[in-house]
Amino acid sequence: MGFHAQLERSWTAAGSMLCVGLDPDPARYPRILDGAHDATERFCREIVDATADLACAFKPQIAYFASQRAEPALERICTYIRETYPEVTLILDAKRGDIGSTADHYAREAFGRYGAHAVTVNPYLGTDSIEPFFDPANNSEGGGVILLCRTSNPGGDDLQSLVTDADSGGKPIYVHVAERVAHQWSQLGDCGLVVGATYPTELADVRAIVGDLPLLVPGVGAQGGDAATVMEHGASAGRRGLIVNSSRAILYASSGDDFADAARAEARRTADVLPS
Repeated sequence: MGFHAQLERSWTAAGSMLCVGLDPDPARYPRILDGAHDATERFCREIVDATADLACAFKPQIAYFASQRAEPALERICTYIRETYPEVTLILDAKRGDIGSTADHYAREAFGRYGAHAVTVNPYLGTDSIEPFFDPANNSEGGGVILLCRTSNPGGDDLQSLVTDADSGGKPIYVHVAERVAHQWSQLGDCGLVVGATYPTELADVRAIVGDLPLLVPGVGAQGGDAATVMEHGASAGRRGLIVNSSRAILYASSGDDFADAARAEARRTADVLPS
């Protein structure tokens, strides 16, 4: 099934719109994993097993694995999620973006090597850098493309909030991105957008533009975003439409032997505010 259908399945199964981000930082692993050669894979599997029934999605961040030369572990974790928890959506957070021939390979990496249901993509290079992600030769299962729109970091203002001139509509760049996704790129295949929890007004603006398209919302927890505020400003008319990510607040809820139980407790607390 395609990304949107998979996500509907996930919202129904989980009863929540919580996404658990997998950002494994060896400096923050629980003490029980000190010195373990497979610490990254074990840590992520423990978190997945502890939270899978509460989450609509898992979102591994590829850089955390690549910096540790742990891409094979990421492959195994992605396979584990797909096979053990098929009702949970798998989003590869890669933020790829390049010219068409390179984008072909990025798409094959996301959908072929890692088996993701969706991948995050940088829209800055425009349509011909997006199209390869929808090409059936690279994406045979209808995987989704989630475009960066209004990100959660303060530096996003440097470009995303710049207002174009009157001839281009006099609107911020993030609004142009949202409009292009809603009216053009979504005709290519299943799309979503990234909008940070730290900017609730802009979140509401994007929701008004894109209708029921799913919004991946990072920034809840350690970055200061509030889940209830995200629901108020970002939920679709059907009270769905969100993939609300929390990473560090869940992953590192405890550094003790109880890290998985603590992660589950934090995930449940957040999921309860994000009913689907």
